Amino acid sequence: MKKKVLATLLATAMVFSLTACGSGSDTPADDAAKDEPADEPADEPADEPADDAADEPADEPADDAGDKSEKIAMVTDSGDITDESFNQITWETVCAYGDDNGVEYEYYKPAEDNDEERINAIDLAITEGATVIVMPGYLFGPAIAEEQDLYPDVKFIAVDVTEFDLVNLAGDSVEIGANTYICSFQEEQAGYLAGYAAVKDGYTKLGFLGGIAVPAVIRYGFGYVQGINAAAEELGVDVSVKYFYGGQFYGDESITARMEGWYSDGTEIVFACGGGIYTSAVEAAGADGKVIGVDVDQKPVIGDCCVTSAMKGLHAAVYDALAAYFDGNWDSLSGKSEQLGLAQGDYIGLPTDDESWGFKTFTKDEYQKVLDGIKDGSIAISNDTENNPEVGSHVSVDYVQ
Repeated sequence: MKKKVLATLLATAMVFSLTACGSGSDTPADDAAKDEPADEPADEPADEPADDAADEPADEPADDAGDKSEKIAMVTDSGDITDESFNQITWETVCAYGDDNGVEYEYYKPAEDNDEERINAIDLAITEGATVIVMPGYLFGPAIAEEQDLYPDVKFIAVDVTEFDLVNLAGDSVEIGANTYICSFQEEQAGYLAGYAAVKDGYTKLGFLGGIAVPAVIRYGFGYVQGINAAAEELGVDVSVKYFYGGQFYGDESITARMEGWYSDGTEIVFACGGGIYTSAVEAAGADGKVIGVDVDQKPVIGDCCVTSAMKGLHAAVYDALAAYFDGNWDSLSGKSEQLGLAQGDYIGLPTDDESWGFKTFTKDEYQKVLDGIKDGSIAISNDTENNPEVGSHVSVDYVQ
C-alpha cells in the first residue's frame, strides 16, 4: 500500500477532505511490465520469463482489490486533526489501524461547525468509497440519526456519543441502527483518579475549570470532587475546591482573568476540562501554578506546569471497534451503546510514563492500588450528573456561578 496526499473540494457540499493513505496498483511497475515484452524477441514470450510475467500481475491486482474493497473515513468535529485532543487521537488511531492492517483511510473536515455540514462530509466520504465512518464527539448524534438508515451497508463508529445524542434534524429521538456502534466513557473514574492523586501529593487548594456543562464534563468534575474527598478523608487534611463552568470549549481573556484570580487567591492546581479551555488555565498559571490535563496526556502540549492528565481510552475504543469489524465480529457491536470504564478494559487512567508523571510524593504503586480498587468495585464512584457529590467535613466546594 502506498501513501498519498490530496485535497478534494466538493463545491456543492463545501466540504474539504485530505487523503492521508491510499492503496492501488504500482503504476511504474505495471508500465515496465508492459514495455519489456515489446523489446524482447518474438520467441521469448514462450519461455519461462513470460510465465513469470503472467504470474506477477495476477497477484498484484488481487492485493489491490482487497485494499480497495474497504476504506475507513474519519470525519472531524468542530476541530481538526491537529487539535492535540479528540480529533487528533482519533485520526492517529485510524492511521495506526490502517497501516497495521493494510486498509485505506482518509479524513474529512466539515466546511462549517453544524449538523448539515457534518452530514455533507459523511455523504462525500461514502461517495468516495468509505465503508466505515469513524466520528469523535457527541456533536455527531444528529448526523448519525440522519445517515445510518440511508446507508445500511456502511458501518458507523462514534466515540463519546450516547443514545441520548441520537436526535434527528427534526428533533426526534432515533434508535441505534444495526450498522452503528456508539460508546462513551466513565469520565467520573478518570476525574476521581486525578483528584485523589492531587490531594495525596499534597495539594490542598484545588480548582475545576469545566467547558460547557455537558454530561461528560460534569462526570469529570464530579468524579474529581469525589477523589479529592476520598484522599482528604484518608489523610485527615482540610481541602478547598473552586468549581466553575466557562460555558465554552475555548479559552479567552475573561476566563484567563478568572483563573489569574484563582491562582492569586491561593489555588495551587486547576483541572481544566473542556477542549481548548485549558489554554486560559495554562496562561494564568504562570511560574508557580499547576494544571491537570484531560482526555489525553497533555504534558507534551501544556509543558512542565501539567502535573497529570485525566485520560480516557480513545485510542483503545476506536482501535478495538475497527478490529471487531474487520475481524468479522461486527455482531458484537451491532446496535450497541456502551459506557467504557476500567471494568471493561484499560479505558481510563493517568499517564504513567516517567516524563508525564508530575507527582512528587504520590507513587505509581499507590496509583495502581486505587486503580485496582476501581476495577474490582471496592472503590465506588457515583456517575450522578444531577446532584453535587457529597463531601465530608474536610472538604469545602465553592460552586461558582
